[in-house]
Amino acid sequence: MTTPADYYQRDRGRHPRALTPDYKTSVARSPRLPLISLQQTVSEITGPVFGHDDVGPLDHDLIRNYAKDGDPIGERIIVHGRVLDEDARPVPDTLVEIWQANAGGRYRHKKDTYLAPIDPNFGGCGRTMTGADGRYAFRTVKPGAYPWRNLVNNWRPAHIHVSVFGRSFSQRLITQLYFEGDPLIALCPIVQTLPDADAIDQLTAKLDMNATIPLDTIAYRFDIVLRGRRSTMFENRPEGN
Repeated sequence: MTTPADYYQRDRGRHPRALTPDYKTSVARSPRLPLISLQQTVSEITGPVFGHDDVGPLDHDLIRNYAKDGDPIGERIIVHGRVLDEDARPVPDTLVEIWQANAGGRYRHKKDTYLAPIDPNFGGCGRTMTGADGRYAFRTVKPGAYPWRNLVNNWRPAHIHVSVFGRSFSQRLITQLYFEGDPLIALCPIVQTLPDADAIDQLTAKLDMNATIPLDTIAYRFDIVLRGRRSTMFENRPEGN
């Protein structure tokens, strides 16, 4: 009789190569020498630990948490799902953070010079803790597509950046979610670095009419799998997290 392993082996064929020339900045960022494994210190292993007391009552609501004199402009959406381990068990009490562009495709950042206007009522950042069942939810506006200086006419599909914190500082995983039906997904050089179509599908939030609020807010579901062969593709996973 054999004892099952603690973790399933990761399918590295689902993850992109470090050097993908069609994604221009990967040329400068890809390592030229073998990676070195660094031993973690006690502070990296033991902290920080986040709790529900660290999250404000409006942190999950991007429609309200920055608004000054009205709601932000754009399509109102709910993004929700579960954080799961490799055996589809819920991961409770996990800090989930998001950041995104506004409905016009512009970030609230001094280096974003895209011609779309800044929305004075939209900050573009939020955070929440997963519940006992691993569930999380955000209310926000659907971000717009925007051009980027990769090739002559490249546009990023609408997307939201997602960060998941584990039990220590070194256990932070970052990814991007896209939206079902967006034709720009198939044209994005960043997305197309993924060699597995199923991995791309796992990064695509699915329309969820059951969670949609009639005459108010459209809902999308995005589950996050932390480990194993079917894990969500995380941008910083190849770095060793």
